[in-house]
Amino acid sequence: MAADPVPTDADARAAEAERSVGVLFGTRLVGMPFTHLAHVAHPSPHFVGGSWNYWWQAHYLDAIVDAGLRLLRSGDHRGALEHAGLGNRLVATIRVRNVGRFTNRYYDDMAWLALAIDRLRLLTGRLPGARSRRRLRVADRALTARLRSAMTGDLGGGLYWNTARDFKNVPATGPAALHLARSGDLDTARLLVDWVYARLLANDTGLFLDGIRLTAGGEQVVTDVYTYNQGTMLGALLTLGDDTSLERAGRVVNAVATHLTAPQADRRPLLTHGGDDGGLFTGILVRYLALAANHRSLDGEARSTARRLVLDTGDGFWLGRDERTLPDGRWAGVFSPDAALPAAERQPPGQTIELSTQLQAWMTLEGAATLVV
Repeated sequence: MAADPVPTDADARAAEAERSVGVLFGTRLVGMPFTHLAHVAHPSPHFVGGSWNYWWQAHYLDAIVDAGLRLLRSGDHRGALEHAGLGNRLVATIRVRNVGRFTNRYYDDMAWLALAIDRLRLLTGRLPGARSRRRLRVADRALTARLRSAMTGDLGGGLYWNTARDFKNVPATGPAALHLARSGDLDTARLLVDWVYARLLANDTGLFLDGIRLTAGGEQVVTDVYTYNQGTMLGALLTLGDDTSLERAGRVVNAVATHLTAPQADRRPLLTHGGDDGGLFTGILVRYLALAANHRSLDGEARSTARRLVLDTGDGFWLGRDERTLPDGRWAGVFSPDAALPAAERQPPGQTIELSTQLQAWMTLEGAATLVV
């Protein structure tokens, strides 16, 4: 009989990032039993009357699934099952905190939660003892229906950002395309991807711009370039998986390596976008670069480049972390918002620590742990 897989150093790093995020942010909703959410900052504000940050919770769920899949790879079925249960409690608590709904006004928020639930369903499907599958199906149906409602012919296609319906952008269109592709609706996913290529690809860099706003004067292209937009488009292309999509995916990886890195003497970490919402952006990109690095149908050079970007960014976060003792005597590793600079400089003691930046590092280290040798 073959021996159980041995956890790797990359696994240990990811596990430590998970533990630190749990120490700093894990909580119950106003103390209610059988609930779970993440505070959005440490020291933590109270949820009631405070910032909700629905989409941060979606990425927290995604990271919990990452950890469950990591444990499953290492042969720890019980640990994976515990993570599936924690993820299901989080989904249920999101609904409670969101006034009894899975949906909200922002289509990008809903796309992120749909993607995380996709992956939680994947994890629970591999665990015979997992429960709450019905809740996940209900959430998936509600979210998918709302995402489809935001797809119109205005501006030639794409997805609206929110219910104001005056802005179509990649932050909503990219993850929605990925969700639909994973759900098997390849034709609709491909239409969304083609719209982004037609309207929001910067031909000089090969990177995706942010979106198109409808104004009184007509269309206004928002030319900001964010790391996460490259990530979700990369994920959608890899999931579509046809020759054209894989060729495009290789070009995205190369464009990211060329234009969105901070070269150093010994590594080439990805650029980041500071704190608040931007604190999540590069972690999202790394999630899909890790998929690219493990995608055996992708061009070998692109896979190698993606692998190096994930590992260099993960090394930057890990080596720059700062271990701190909390007032209650526990300790936690605190990560920098910037993989190119240490936490002692970018996240000094006494400064509020945001969930987004710590999730970004955890997501990156989970991505690194998936890379095949």
